[in-house]
Amino acid sequence: MRLTANKIELKSSIEYQDIKYLLHNYLIAEIELDKFDIASASNQQISTYVNAKVMKYVADIEYVVNLNDLNKLTSEMIDEISGWGPLEQLIKSEYINDILVNGADRIFVEKNGKLELTNLRFIDEDHVLRVIRRILAPLGRRVDESSPLVDARLPDGSRVNIIIPPLALNGSCLSIRKFRKEPFTEHDLIAFQTLNREMMDFLLSAIESKVNILVSGGTGAGKTTLLNLLSRSIPVNQRIVTIEDAAELQLNHDHVIRLETRPNNLEGAGEVSARDLVRNALRMRPDRIILGEIRSNEVIDVLQAMNTGHEGSMSTIHANNPHDALLRMEMLAGLAGFQGAELTLRKMIAASVEVIIQISRLTSGERKITSIIEVVCIRDHEFVINELYSYSVEQQRFVTHRVSAMNPKLKSLFKSN
Repeated sequence: MRLTANKIELKSSIEYQDIKYLLHNYLIAEIELDKFDIASASNQQISTYVNAKVMKYVADIEYVVNLNDLNKLTSEMIDEISGWGPLEQLIKSEYINDILVNGADRIFVEKNGKLELTNLRFIDEDHVLRVIRRILAPLGRRVDESSPLVDARLPDGSRVNIIIPPLALNGSCLSIRKFRKEPFTEHDLIAFQTLNREMMDFLLSAIESKVNILVSGGTGAGKTTLLNLLSRSIPVNQRIVTIEDAAELQLNHDHVIRLETRPNNLEGAGEVSARDLVRNALRMRPDRIILGEIRSNEVIDVLQAMNTGHEGSMSTIHANNPHDALLRMEMLAGLAGFQGAELTLRKMIAASVEVIIQISRLTSGERKITSIIEVVCIRDHEFVINELYSYSVEQQRFVTHRVSAMNPKLKSLFKSN
């Protein structure tokens, strides 16, 4: 590398990463030599210490780096030592929804509904694992070859999933679904054209009238965001019990009981499933039960709750359209060991779920409520549904149908509108 009077030009990002790698190893060695206690040091102390070490390192190896590169190196080394390395700036950004690490050298983010490959990277696989362990340490969780899968919730509510080798062949993978500090309001969703004012008024009225609602959609479509918004519209005088794998719902109610599932401990015991919590919630005198997602045998208990006096309950489910959502509930109930006839199960589902909201992420990255349907009845052993609202991709507009509503609650809503 050529030394100039006042700077050294970094020829490529690879060269910069090489310098960063050497500097990182130097800092680790210095910290061990100085017995510098990072855990108890303040942010200012860490910053002062790292800045001094970076300056010393640059001077010792006779590199003269321009001010921008020097500041960048110092900032990244502080993040390396006390934070989450290259993920630190992504966590802080309010414009990023998802952070996806595919091994050491590929970090993706989602912005405005679209995935982008960043120019950030980890030093190596060991570096990824160090950051992962730093993320998990405050949570009381661990990851290693004997336990290579972890699902957890960060202190700010963000969800994190980790899978490492030997299961992950391309290196350790980390997925973070960031938690929004300020939840979206109805005005936000209307401004984003996720739905129109008429649809929003209908949904808010349905919540007030205690209609059982299921939010259906694919991964990242916005199901939890919509469920959170609808849940916040529940009258404040009602007792709500929420059940989630990772607590995300933010309800501005005084009478909310928040329950969260628990995985097995290191000995393979201690699991508390969503079904356990739904059953317990029924004994807690709830006015409404809100389940984060129907994904397993808890479906039977949710149906019973909706059908036995807990009107206005809500949940989400993964499905491509409302009809598939009903079939998926039927399939999950069968896998859970439902012993009755198929027709009995379908009648039970039709009597429990009154409205299904389908939310989708379009190829443009926009999120739209593409359909709102009512579950009418069972006829000739098949589900009969009636579409109330839809979104036409071809015409790029929302369409109102509302042909007829057999549900008395929905009829009254249409009359009032």
